[in-house]
Amino acid sequence: MTKDKTSAIILCVSSLLFYAWGEPKYVFLMIASILMFYGCGLAIEMAKTQAQKKLWLTVSIVISIGLLAIFKYADFFIDSFNAVTGLSIPLLRLALPVGISFYTFQCLSYTMDVYRHDVVPERNFLKYALFVSFFPQLVAGPIERPGNLMPQLKEPHKINKHDSLKGAQKMLMGFFKKIVVADLAAV
Repeated sequence: MTKDKTSAIILCVSSLLFYAWGEPKYVFLMIASILMFYGCGLAIEMAKTQAQKKLWLTVSIVISIGLLAIFKYADFFIDSFNAVTGLSIPLLRLALPVGISFYTFQCLSYTMDVYRHDVVPERNFLKYALFVSFFPQLVAGPIERPGNLMPQLKEPHKINKHDSLKGAQKMLMGFFKKIVVADLAAV
């Protein structure tokens, strides 16, 4: 196994663990989303007609809107429906998966860019999964276009002692600012 592949696996697994931190069962939802949108991107590329391409794009849009509607708005709609009709349909009370809006829109931007021929569909599933789940992107934002981030994830990166120490120093300074400065200022 190459260092590049090992790094991608470590980053992808770390990212999935990050998303699983809030509610572990929802990492399977994320993995299913990654698989579905990866498949939609390949299907768009392999489609013979523009109508077939549009069908696969529509499937990806329906999946993304459906996921967000279920997890973010289902209880709102049920509650509103109950108020209007006088019924008492029980609320779903689903926990919101960590980063669902982020990774859903990340997937959607990918299929839209494949549809518009702005990017070539990613053949390497691991690289695609890393693009979608890359956790530093979630906390830093914004939704990144595949044409910007995917090439960066494909570049080989060498880890050296100087960069590692510099990174650790920045992290420690960030922790200090958060724990000492920000938390005390909040009081």
